[in-house]
Amino acid sequence: MKKTSFLLPVFISLLFVSCDGNKKKTTSPEQDMKRTTTVDFWNGNRSAARQDYERKVLKAILEATEEEWGAWEIEESLEEYPGNEESLVFTEKDHDLFVTIAGNQKFKEDDMIVIPHLLTKNLLGYRIPIIREQDTNLFGGIKRQEDLQKLDHGIPETWSDATVFRHNGYNVVEEGSFDDIFDRLQNGDFDYSSYGANEVLGVFENRASKAEGLVIDKNILLFYPFPLVFYIHPDQPKMAERIEQGLQSIISSGRLDAIFDEHYGEITEQLNLDKRRIFALDNPLIPDEFRDLVPNIEDL
Repeated sequence: MKKTSFLLPVFISLLFVSCDGNKKKTTSPEQDMKRTTTVDFWNGNRSAARQDYERKVLKAILEATEEEWGAWEIEESLEEYPGNEESLVFTEKDHDLFVTIAGNQKFKEDDMIVIPHLLTKNLLGYRIPIIREQDTNLFGGIKRQEDLQKLDHGIPETWSDATVFRHNGYNVVEEGSFDDIFDRLQNGDFDYSSYGANEVLGVFENRASKAEGLVIDKNILLFYPFPLVFYIHPDQPKMAERIEQGLQSIISSGRLDAIFDEHYGEITEQLNLDKRRIFALDNPLIPDEFRDLVPNIEDL
């Protein structure tokens, strides 16, 4: 049976007294400080922009906890896991942690520890379409959500977005992979494909721009709760405790906001987020603690 642990500050000490009972050896704080903690961080299956951001957040967390928890190093894997192979990150690939959306259905049957704090202000949930240039006027003229629902939205196989859009009455073409999706958009297999505001510029530059005749739409902004959080291997409760503590620290100190501003401080102006027509969607997959997220452009 699946067991998902959500680390909350009020209960954290009790949670880890229980989890740590299975450790083979008890060490003193002095011994722990002499050891270097190696973090096996999986950072594949995402845009280069997301990889850079999530890497910096993890480094900041480990730096913030170094005095209490000791030295650290990151072993980062950028390996691509196609389709449902991503669900093997813990069970077969044996990585320690990675960042993914809260409520990721690929892990609905698995044990894991979830750190329930937003890493990018739900920026991934602000979705911007990439379209064919010849359809610019079509998308520019869309005023009602019903008009967009009639068009075909291309989404790679196994992406959770497909469930969200179907739930909201959108036509979804779920097939192929992230590698071939823009060739298929160019060929007319569907009308658009949408990406988070935190990655759409990088996705376009590194992928979509290689298919002739594609552009980033300037009119529409889709929104649904889609926060990025840390998932941690269920056999790594001490690492989870360190990540929780470090994340709380960089939130309190303003370091997380500083990293966000460094990467996305100009995103509202770059993508004209405040001038787009917003269509809000319900995400049936989202855990209850994130269900009240609403569009808040001023907070970005």
